[in-house]
Amino acid sequence: MESVPDRLAYRRVVDAVLAPSTAAMRRIALSGVVASGAIVMTGAGVRLSESGLGCPDWPRCTATSIVAGGDTGDPLIHRWVEFGNRLVTVAIFVVAILVCVAAWQYRPDGLRRRKDLVWLAVAQPAGIAAQAVLGGIVVLTKLDPVWVSIHFLLSMALVAATVALYVRCAEGTARARPLVPREVRLLATGAIGVLGLMLAAGTVVTGTGPLAGAGRIPRFHLPLSGVTQMHADIGWLLGGLVIALVLGLRLAAAPPRAARLGWLLLGLIGLQGVIGYAQYFSGLPAGLVWVHVTGSVLIWITALLLVFALRDRGRVAVPPAHRIADDAVPEPAVTGGPGVAPGAPGAPALAPEGEPLPADAPRR
Repeated sequence: MESVPDRLAYRRVVDAVLAPSTAAMRRIALSGVVASGAIVMTGAGVRLSESGLGCPDWPRCTATSIVAGGDTGDPLIHRWVEFGNRLVTVAIFVVAILVCVAAWQYRPDGLRRRKDLVWLAVAQPAGIAAQAVLGGIVVLTKLDPVWVSIHFLLSMALVAATVALYVRCAEGTARARPLVPREVRLLATGAIGVLGLMLAAGTVVTGTGPLAGAGRIPRFHLPLSGVTQMHADIGWLLGGLVIALVLGLRLAAAPPRAARLGWLLLGLIGLQGVIGYAQYFSGLPAGLVWVHVTGSVLIWITALLLVFALRDRGRVAVPPAHRIADDAVPEPAVTGGPGVAPGAPGAPALAPEGEPLPADAPRR
């Protein structure tokens, strides 16, 4: 039998989705960010555990079973790791649907929904559906590295959409007002571009190296040392850009939040570089590579948040009832009365004939 606290908790969740406040909408959008980042990390876990072909068919796990059953020639653990990742995708799709419903119901001014938020929310289930289709292509092509790379980059694009929704649902709809000089904003935008290039180069390294996701599958026919060096060079370029960006934020007296994000981004990139060199010289241990992928997701999210923190779109619209309550001016208290002499403090001003002056008449 359901307890009263359980019913109340369920009711609060339903209300948060069907009639979200700004705070509730922001929490729901944050769940979308966490979910989209989680699918990247679970997908990396599938590849690094060599479970990429644990389910050799799609959309079923095998030709005869939807779940991880039967005999595919792979160890059972590989089948369950790959099938578990598919279950995670289903769970994340449910989260994305809830985000969509909340964005559709969200009316910060009490009257109109925000179309910009609805489009960003719709991008989430659409992106996950596209991920599922690409995942099927990856499986059916026996983990072709080109499709694996596209699959990863689409995941990062989905992360970007969830971050944008998280930021925008707490902002107004006014024209963006820059908070720092143009040169600083160009540095931040350039860092995003170089970071995207670095992510793409990382997929080439993955498609060339030994951690292919399964045995005897296609690889890029490139020298591993060469593509790794290219990836590292882009990392050094990114680090230099972010150092310049942090200095620019300080000289421009940027908002405290932007300055903190700049330092955080620089610290994450430095740590990522240390992990990258450590994994290369230690023979690419799977656990350390997984940490490296996780770091990529965190750096991507931080860089996006920093770009958003460099402009202001005003506050979220306030419902009319709240505006009336906030803008109402209380009537002045009448302190004069029958026993107050004309001209005394609190007495109403009188015309020469002794009649009260009109409200708009000039006072002497």
